[in-house]
Amino acid sequence: MKISVEISYYPLLNEYLPAITGFIDRINGYKTLRCTTNGMSTQVFGEYKDVMQALTNEMEKSFELPHSVFVMKVINADLQIVEKW
Repeated sequence: MKISVEISYYPLLNEYLPAITGFIDRINGYKTLRCTTNGMSTQVFGEYKDVMQALTNEMEKSFELPHSVFVMKVINADLQIVEKW
């Protein structure tokens, strides 16, 4: 099953940018996923198990920092390939 995830990461640190870019770089390292990042969020597209395993791995690494917050939406469709409504 194909899914799309929109995820935003908010590390509650004074120096937050390295944590955010590190998370995005790690997610982009998964060859089975397609990722798009803008100023508000990162969208991740791929097979359900691949996406969720990658997010589980990388969110766990990010939670090593104190007070890290993630907000995400998940839909059971690949929105990069769905026709316009």
